[in-house]
Amino acid sequence: MKRLGTVLQIAFTYMGTVVGAGFATGQEILQFFTRFGYWGALTIILSTIMFVWLGAKMMLIANEVKAKSYEDVNKVLFGDQFGRWVSHFMLVVLFGVTAVMLAGAGSIFYENWNVTYQSGLLITIVACFFLLRKGMNAILTVNSIVVPTMLFFTVLIIIDTIKTPGASRWLLLSSDYSPIAAWASPFLYAAFNLSMSQAVLVPLGAEMKDRKSIVYGAWVGGIGIGFMLLAGHIALSVYMPGIQQFAIPMGGIARQLGSSVQWLYIFLIFAEIFTTLIADVYGLTLQLQERLKMSRTLLTVCVLIACYLASQIGFGKLLATLYPLFGLFSLGWLALLIWQRPPLRGR
Repeated sequence: MKRLGTVLQIAFTYMGTVVGAGFATGQEILQFFTRFGYWGALTIILSTIMFVWLGAKMMLIANEVKAKSYEDVNKVLFGDQFGRWVSHFMLVVLFGVTAVMLAGAGSIFYENWNVTYQSGLLITIVACFFLLRKGMNAILTVNSIVVPTMLFFTVLIIIDTIKTPGASRWLLLSSDYSPIAAWASPFLYAAFNLSMSQAVLVPLGAEMKDRKSIVYGAWVGGIGIGFMLLAGHIALSVYMPGIQQFAIPMGGIARQLGSSVQWLYIFLIFAEIFTTLIADVYGLTLQLQERLKMSRTLLTVCVLIACYLASQIGFGKLLATLYPLFGLFSLGWLALLIWQRPPLRGR
């Protein structure tokens, strides 16, 4: 039972870190999978395999070398000099993504809960600060609440979709995109999400004493991510191609389930933003602490203030500017992670 609890904590944290706001809105699923028609389901399976395999690989390496931050893992994978440069760029990437998540949280408050954008930012920052004072335990606890709720919502979507005419369209849906674009998409999706998730997966793996729990946790977490991707893909396929016109495709589907489910959906978007935010801030502070030798509390405050200033640019502009650049970098990182054979001690 103790191992089961540990496995679920790892799995939920993995899922909560990967499944962000783009997933909840449906935009990520639409752009990376559903627009490619019936290829989407097959490419989701490929993404799931990568999440299981490479997620476990990262955490096991971190456990082996007792990594203090993701830079230690990058040095093992790519050598001291190149690993250091990869980590430098990852620091910039993580800061950008953290600013995007914070801006997204502010937008949720403003657009759905009649709270000003600035107030939403400040509320999120304060909540983030107090939770992160408890370190990794806070991340594990938050994800243990949010992820089961996400899974519950996913099951509701699947049940509703089965009752909808055309529920099998995901098996027949055609696409004008080339097969090359379709099969490149899961690599881009897995690359970006895995490179971002190392900020929390590396310290998580390093803290675990049982290596089997890490492997099982990666299996459960990776399959859970794949299940939610496939559920979203099946639901979105029913409403293709018209659903592509919506900024929040899953919002239209959620509205059909009633006002209470729609409220849950809005809460989930915020919760998924928040879980990604605290994971990224935690990873940033660990990385900076290793370099600057300052207290974690002070570094957390500095990171949150810097993200607050960057979030003044706005959610949409940050997303459009930063994500394409990060995606290209992450693809190179994924290729190195796949092909490199890390020199694990005693292995």
